[in-house]
Amino acid sequence: MTEQPKHAPDELLTVGEMSRRTGVAPSALRFYEELGLIASQRTGGNQRRYPRHMLRRVSLVVVAKRLGIPLGDVQQAFEHVPLDRTPSHEDWQRASRRWKRRLEERRLGIERLERELTGCIGCGCLSMKACGLLNPDDALGDDGTGARRLDVPDDVPSGD
Repeated sequence: MTEQPKHAPDELLTVGEMSRRTGVAPSALRFYEELGLIASQRTGGNQRRYPRHMLRRVSLVVVAKRLGIPLGDVQQAFEHVPLDRTPSHEDWQRASRRWKRRLEERRLGIERLERELTGCIGCGCLSMKACGLLNPDDALGDDGTGARRLDVPDDVPSGD
């Protein structure tokens, strides 16, 4: 005898159930919904109900936040993952490839920062004297604000 699945794919979850399952506060769920990261349906009494497939999206948002990934990057990764139906395997594969490119960009940026810090701290002067070697006459100040040497080079794919 074949056992019936415990949960139907089209099952709707209350805000409380989503919060309990994901560990995300109801206020954060509403915020994620405002950003378009997740979607809910409304009952006749105007209560939110989340399709079960939103659990995966919320879980990915939680992981991204834990890793310090901005919600804007998560929005871009989810851009082509449908909200109105259960995403297919292909939908998630496309999102995964986009996300992987964004993570690679972040990794390269962190490694570049690490090299720059090691180079600056590694000289042993522990002062701004090294800046005379790395940025004579503050030439990089003419290029704009911020850490100019740590900007992402044009040859790194943008993830689009």
